[in-house]
Amino acid sequence: MPVQRKKRVIIMGAAGRDFHNFNIFYRDNPEYEVVAFTATQISYITDRRYPTELAGSLYPKGIPIFPEERLPELIEKHKVNQVVFSYSDLPDSYVMSKAAWVNAMGPTFILPGTEATMIKSKRPVISVCAVRTGSGKSQTSRRIVDILKEMGINAVAVRHPMPYKDLKKQAVQRFASYDDCIRHECTIEELEEYEPYTDKGMVVYAGVDYEAILKKAEKEADVIIWDGGNNDTPFYHSDLMIVIADALRPGHELGYYPGQTNARMAHILIINKVNTAKPSDIRTVEENIRKINPRARIIKAASDIKIDSPDIVRNKRVIIVEDGPTVTHGGMPYGAGYIAAKRLGCKIVDPRKHAVGSIKKTFEKYPHLEKVLPAMGYSQKQIKELNKTIDNAECDAVVIGTPINLGRLLSIDKPSARVRYELGAKATAALERLLREFFKK
Repeated sequence: MPVQRKKRVIIMGAAGRDFHNFNIFYRDNPEYEVVAFTATQISYITDRRYPTELAGSLYPKGIPIFPEERLPELIEKHKVNQVVFSYSDLPDSYVMSKAAWVNAMGPTFILPGTEATMIKSKRPVISVCAVRTGSGKSQTSRRIVDILKEMGINAVAVRHPMPYKDLKKQAVQRFASYDDCIRHECTIEELEEYEPYTDKGMVVYAGVDYEAILKKAEKEADVIIWDGGNNDTPFYHSDLMIVIADALRPGHELGYYPGQTNARMAHILIINKVNTAKPSDIRTVEENIRKINPRARIIKAASDIKIDSPDIVRNKRVIIVEDGPTVTHGGMPYGAGYIAAKRLGCKIVDPRKHAVGSIKKTFEKYPHLEKVLPAMGYSQKQIKELNKTIDNAECDAVVIGTPINLGRLLSIDKPSARVRYELGAKATAALERLLREFFKK
């Protein structure tokens, strides 16, 4: 009887979901041979290797990671049967274009299902996900932390992966203080997610191996909070799934992958930013949600924006630094920093003409950015280029809209004011009622 040949697989990713899908479904699976990962979206992550220590016994040399543009030659070289799409926050048309590209070369194009890629926890899991990057997931997660503390529930957060450096060292990461962030050499994007938790005295885990991470988190928590990245689906089975939609981007809840999947799975759907959105856009989002998920409990939420020391920037010429993912692949032309600056009568300085190095290239890649500077910082070199761009700007002050204390990383030579944004009081009260209802069951 002839020996059945293994199916040869390439996993298309961006340093996160791709590794998780491999770990859960393909690692130690003798029916498949993963010949390569491809990587896109994030700088500095190609031309490395998924290490043997994480890849398992079937891959004694690990698995190479190549730029996505090399996919055609890799398919031909390795006679690939399947290409597994494993990254997120993309227009549906983009995903289907990739499917057509792959299918034209011969392999089967696969979108893994949630059941095959989620892990069951011994603890209750509350997932916080979104239909798009920048919808307001982080401010919602922070409110949930506060509510659970008031209820006397010990929660530990597990954050969607961002392993951009040494994968072996990043397999399981635990952050309980800002010092842990420094020790793990976090990028600005990582800090934007971990620092708000550690500032509240809460533990957050992240890394590469989410089974190992879950076992660690379960030992110190009554409840696990899954803090999803981009608009990706949860890595863990959710006992309560909270999903954030953005009233400033009506229709995105139906047109982005896999954000619509999240919207369809949600138990609670929060329509955020209703205080700055058009009533017609709020109605559109609500109608779309009710059409695809009539059982979801809907909360309409304001995103309250406050600025420290407003007189520093009032009526001044300012450069605005915003949360990076929100305004780059999230597609938003601005964030909370811009809204705060406009309210204070600031004259907005165009950051593009002052940009240097990789920051200049970021503006070329995302031409919709005209008024704000994304807080890019995937390497020390890029952080220095961000600092230099701010220093170059011909302005009186800096408005900082990123959720971290940027002054810990940069030496800004101008006065600065920090913008903070929180879930509104009415939405917080509604969310608290639903959380108390959940824990009574």
